[in-house]
Amino acid sequence: MIEPDHIKHAYQGPREAEQQRLARRFGQRRRLLGAALVLAFLSVTTSAFYRQVVETDFLQDEGAKRFLRDRQIPARRGIIMDRNHQPLAISTSVATIWADPQLLIDRSDALESLARALEEPTEELTAKVQAYAAKGRRYMYLQRRVEPHRARAVEDVVETYRLNGIGMETEYRRFYPGGEIFGQVVGFTNIDDQGQEGIELVANSQLKAKPGKRRVIQDGHRRIVEEVEQLQAPDHGEDILLSIDQRLQFMAYRELKRAVEEHKAVGGSATLLDVTTGEILALVNQPSFNPNQPRKESAEDRRNRALTDVFEPGSTIKPFVVAAALERGVVRAHTPISTSPGVLQVGRNRVRDYRNLGQLDTTSVITKSSNVGVVKIAQQMDRAVLWQLYRQLGFGQISAVGFPGERTGYLPHFESWSNFEHATLAFGYGLNVTTLQLAQAYATIATEGIRRPATLLRRDSIPPGERVFTPETAQAVRLMLETVVSTDGTARRAAIPGYRVAGKTGTAKKAGQGGYVDGKYQSVFVGMAPVTNPRFVMVVMIDEPGGKEYYGGAVAAPTFARVMPAALRLYNVAPDDPKHPLILTSSTEGTP
Repeated sequence: MIEPDHIKHAYQGPREAEQQRLARRFGQRRRLLGAALVLAFLSVTTSAFYRQVVETDFLQDEGAKRFLRDRQIPARRGIIMDRNHQPLAISTSVATIWADPQLLIDRSDALESLARALEEPTEELTAKVQAYAAKGRRYMYLQRRVEPHRARAVEDVVETYRLNGIGMETEYRRFYPGGEIFGQVVGFTNIDDQGQEGIELVANSQLKAKPGKRRVIQDGHRRIVEEVEQLQAPDHGEDILLSIDQRLQFMAYRELKRAVEEHKAVGGSATLLDVTTGEILALVNQPSFNPNQPRKESAEDRRNRALTDVFEPGSTIKPFVVAAALERGVVRAHTPISTSPGVLQVGRNRVRDYRNLGQLDTTSVITKSSNVGVVKIAQQMDRAVLWQLYRQLGFGQISAVGFPGERTGYLPHFESWSNFEHATLAFGYGLNVTTLQLAQAYATIATEGIRRPATLLRRDSIPPGERVFTPETAQAVRLMLETVVSTDGTARRAAIPGYRVAGKTGTAKKAGQGGYVDGKYQSVFVGMAPVTNPRFVMVVMIDEPGGKEYYGGAVAAPTFARVMPAALRLYNVAPDDPKHPLILTSSTEGTP
């Protein structure tokens, strides 16, 4: 049935009205959405403009703070070498292991394995990580300058447990190829590569390195993502060439150690000097220490006794008294001197020889090491003469080597000497010297009376010196000292086949709090070779030999006789007495 039109229009009216109303609402929504989109676009554009233009520097700085870092470029500390460029102290690259404690604190499952790789107790590592984490730290050293096998073990742990916040940096670690043989000469450095003892300390300003700087981008786990630029190139330390000859140092150390052990001594020292240049070719001590090992040795073992320990030189001082007398015409080589009855009264005190040596001459006073004879010679000279001579020889003064802890020794001023002190200072009591000082003094006799400064650094030229004796006096004293190494002298065991050797023994009692101690001696031998044109002087001092023998000729002279031939051969010094026999007989020497 067809509806009438008025009824149809009645049904359509409300529907069209609703459609029109909906259409109007849709238009409003579209306009509102468009406005919102425009507003959002404007907001984003404004924000981007603000950040890109207005806040550029601030945001770049904030980003750099999080990801841009300045890292050090490791620099190598200078190499210490012997005179022949053999390394005595070198720096090798090693790994330093660091961690972010905030990322490690929750990985208790891996800490035990990590501690095992680092070769330290788990409890200590855990406590260290917890302590740093509690302070809010984001960086800590796990271990510095580790051995390669530890670094590889840590890498394995990191890979196995997928640890974040652990990394490695390259640093340099000091290594000493000569170990204990050079320990007291070269010294050692601390964990920050700063010299603490020996040449490492003396020349620290030359040897130390200045690390460079580089700028890198790193991620949140402190891993380097990109190298940006080098800010400063690393400045490696300066290399240093010592005067020491590694070959002679080894020989001298071996023989000194043998002597100390054989005679059950508490210690000893030896110095070998090239008299032409003043260079120290060997400087050894007992006991010693290995600078490659962790610092567990005592300060006593680290002490360079040849420079820091003083002793009374005993009879080794007598040749200088004779030299002063020869210079002033007081005596000649064969001037007769009576030492009978073996005792000399000086004020209320007495000077004694080990036995009545009877009638001697100046030369045999040295040969037999007569205390009475040398005191009679000294009494013919003013006290100031002897004191001035000792000063010129370097006694009571610091040497030029500049070694840390070096002692000046002790030489009292002549104005305070009593008559008996004048006497005792003539046979080596009442003053203190170091092994190096004694070697320098004897080098003056070897170099025709010229005293040159000693050095631990290699020299390529002969330094100027100060004249102490005339060449004639020096030559005369050398000939006297040669008789000491003859069958008539106190140092028969110092003889070297093929070479003429001159030297002097000394055996002095050690002083204690209450005076000189019975049974405690310091045994010394000083020798030079070859007599015709001396090249080397060597001093050997054995401290408190505990065996039956304690005289310098029996305890110290054999060490000289074993080391000096090696020096003469290595430096191609021609023999000056091919027919000279090797004296193998042993006998008891006099008081040297």
